[in-house]
Amino acid sequence: EETLYDDIYNAATIGSISKNYKIIASGYGQNLAIKTDNSIAAWGYNDDGECDVTEPNSGFISVASGLLHSLGIKSNGSIIAWGWNVSGQCTVPEPNSDFVSVAAGTYHSLGLKSNGSIITWGSNTDDQCTVPDPNSGFISIAAGTYHSLGLKSDGSIVTWGSNTYGQCNVPAPNSDFVSVTSGLYHSLGIKSDGSIVAWGWNSDGQCIIPGPNSDFVSVAGGLLHSLGLKSDGSIIAWGSNDLDQCTVPVPNSGFVSISAGTYHSLGLKSDGSIV
Repeated sequence: EETLYDDIYNAATIGSISKNYKIIASGYGQNLAIKTDNSIAAWGYNDDGECDVTEPNSGFISVASGLLHSLGIKSNGSIIAWGWNVSGQCTVPEPNSDFVSVAAGTYHSLGLKSNGSIITWGSNTDDQCTVPDPNSGFISIAAGTYHSLGLKSDGSIVTWGSNTYGQCNVPAPNSDFVSVTSGLYHSLGIKSDGSIVAWGWNSDGQCIIPGPNSDFVSVAGGLLHSLGLKSDGSIIAWGSNDLDQCTVPVPNSGFVSISAGTYHSLGLKSDGSIV
């Protein structure tokens, strides 16, 4: 019988077989990647069907991976969900249309509509599905374990849900953000000057950005580690490295996208390969 670590090993290695990927997403011990033909490849932990992409596996433009469930947006703006649905995290509310972005937490999911509003579904034990008013003007979303985040068009970040570790306490000044993401219990945002701001659980230094804190174009958060993609295509990793989740393979160059799972990391290269 495979152990969790076997699945994490698979999650960190299987995706590098081909070179036809364009979008990546990591979950607990599973990964999703959209291919150039707009189908989804999935590998890693699959005890609850989180890697069993719903047919027809075609026409996807975006993906997200949660604890044990997965989400994909079709070109028609509808969301397809599969995997564990114990809290309704795979039950997309109607009307299932006009979605432009999607995010997956542990037991909840978020969808961003084309009109800038956020739709939520799944567990709401910590108000992680209760979007603060006004529910408008959002341009990006992210989901942690029991908290959620939304980036507004004015550059401010709105947070809601569990704040046990300060993951909802955006440091001042809450302005000039161009990107937002979440680890399981910590949150990260990129400023317009390319610097990263991090807050929340910092047990292993996952919120301490290595210097120089500049030239970042993307950021990702796992359980106890974080990743930042530089404008030169290199990846900076910090936090826990007990399973080499922060050991970027060489050559550390040519990356265009990053994703952090619970105990593993992914990088998409400009040639369409995944490391």
